[in-house]
Formats: sequence, structure tokens, C-alpha cells
Amino acid sequence: MTTVAAYAASSPKAPLERTTIERRPVGEFDVLIDIKFAGICHSDIHQVHEGWGEATFPMVPGHEIAGVVSEVGPGVTRHAVGDRVGVGCMVDSCRVCDNCRAGLEQYCSDGPVYTYNGVGKDGATTYGGYSEKIVVDENYVVRVPDGLSLDVAAPLLCAGITSYSPLKHWNAGPGKKVAVVGMGGLGHMGVKIAHALGAEVTVLSQSLRKKDDGLRLGADHYYATGDPATFTELAGTFDLILSTVSAPLPLDTYLSLLKTDGAFVNVGAPEEPVSLNLFSVIGGRKTLAGSGIGGIRETQEMLDFCAEPGFGAEIELIAASEINDAYERVQSSDVRYRFVIDTATI
Repeated sequence: MTTVAAYAASSPKAPLERTTIERRPVGEFDVLIDIKFAGICHSDIHQVHEGWGEATFPMVPGHEIAGVVSEVGPGVTRHAVGDRVGVGCMVDSCRVCDNCRAGLEQYCSDGPVYTYNGVGKDGATTYGGYSEKIVVDENYVVRVPDGLSLDVAAPLLCAGITSYSPLKHWNAGPGKKVAVVGMGGLGHMGVKIAHALGAEVTVLSQSLRKKDDGLRLGADHYYATGDPATFTELAGTFDLILSTVSAPLPLDTYLSLLKTDGAFVNVGAPEEPVSLNLFSVIGGRKTLAGSGIGGIRETQEMLDFCAEPGFGAEIELIAASEINDAYERVQSSDVRYRFVIDTATI
């Protein structure tokens, strides 16, 4: 076992504090990664606060991990010492179910092994990226292309793939009108990726406060959802709406913005339930759907896609001692657009 420094929450809603954790020895097919940067995802806060249900503590969050391989097991063929790599929301799966065989490990029939607040096949609790090092099976590690610096690449391992996967699945591209609800960590990547795919992109945000940023990142239009006239003006406009917010929305109102056969896809995960009048989907043959992250193959595809034009996340780099302040700022929507921890400060 290897002892490494990390930041952990000792109990629900407790502040994160510096501690040490044990990483397993490097097995035959494992890689040891020296973590350089770790993004702070809103999911981290939901889990530390047990907003999605009971969790396991102490908890070391972090599933947006970018670093450098420092050791490989004797059977490793995918990665070598010195490679620039990333780890996202999962570190294993059953590998034999239909979804795993199809490259959809995120929908593993047995449930994937999550990077933190999960249980590995060895029965041990998993600890995430707010730490110095991590040991991961080579099959769940992706390559960070040279066109991306590690700091801006880290958030792509969740925010990037969570946006990319549904945009690709629902065929966002030339001739399609796509709306992105929310201009935060997920939303700003949704705007960048939808624009790069060739879609006509509209941001739907509570206010116009971030309009200049939205247009700079690739949006063609920007509307405030706090203005009731927005929903009248945009009724029946969009082929696809990607909702990235983690608060309940009036779904009936947003579904009215779809064209016939349009899809409203939710990637945000509110802690509270939402209600829906089914006539909102029946009228217009509309689809209300959800999407998780992406599989390993699709995550690599997304990284390569972002690297070609050379865009990563818009980040604010912080020291590990600033994590708790960053959590408060995320909850206040006071970040543009992703906090990334410089793990050299742990």
C-alpha cells in the first residue's frame, strides 16, 4: 500500500481537511498516476452533503482527474510511464454485460465502480482525485492529447463528456437548433461542444449576466429565463434542449420550446423531485430523456475532439486550502466556470 495526502470530508457536510489515505499496490493491469489537477464538480458537493442519499465517509471527492503515469503493472499495454492521462467518474465495471461490451460502461448492468464514494471489486471504498496519487486499471484511464494542457483538460473528464455524449447521441450538428440550459461548469462546455459540432446554439440562463461569455464561447443567441417573454418568443424553436442545471425546472414550460419530435435531455441531477404534465410530451411527440457520462471509448473521442481546435474548460485554478471556499462559491454560482485544484498544494 502507498500512503498519500488527500483532502477528505469526515462526515456529511463536514469541511474538507487534509489527511492521508492508502492506495492499493500497482497490480498487473494497473497504472499509478501522479495527479496534477482535479476539477471540482457540483456532484462532489451533492455527495459530500448527502444530497443524493446516504454516502460513505470519510470521503475523498474528485472525478475530474488529470495527471502523469508514474508506474505501470507488468501486463499494461495501453499506457506507459510519462504518459499524460485522465480519469473520470468510474474506475471499473463488470466488463461482461451488454452495455459494457458495447462501450457503454457508464450504464453497466451491475453499476460501474465510481471513482469515489464507491466500492471496488476488492471490497474497498474508492477515493477520488483530491489527492496526490491514484491507482486505476488501465482500461479506465484515457489519454490526454498534446493539444490540451492538463489543467483545462481535467474538467473534461466529467463536464466535457457529460455534455458531449448527449449532444452526439441526439445528433447536434449543422442544421440543428440546440439550447443549453444553464451557463455553469457543465453548460459552458455544452456551449463550446455544440458550437464545435456545428449546431446553432442558444443559451437559456436565469439572467443576462453571463451573456458576453456565452457569445464568446460559441453561443449564437442568449436569453434570460427570468423574462417570461423568452418562453413566448422561443416556443417551438429547438430540436434539442440540454439541461445542465441541478435545480428543479418547470418541465412543462421548457418542453414548450421544442419542435415536433424535439428532445429535452437532462444531465443535471436536482436533489428534489420534479413534476410533469404528460400532455407536454404527448403534444408534439416530444422526448424527455436523461443522459449520464460517456463510456471510456467515447470519453477518449471527446478529448480528441476538443484537442483538435484546442479548447478545454474555462477554469479558475486554486490551492487545496481553498476547496471549502470554492464549494461555497459553486453553490452561489460564483465561478467562471470550473474550479480546478492544483494538487501540488495538497
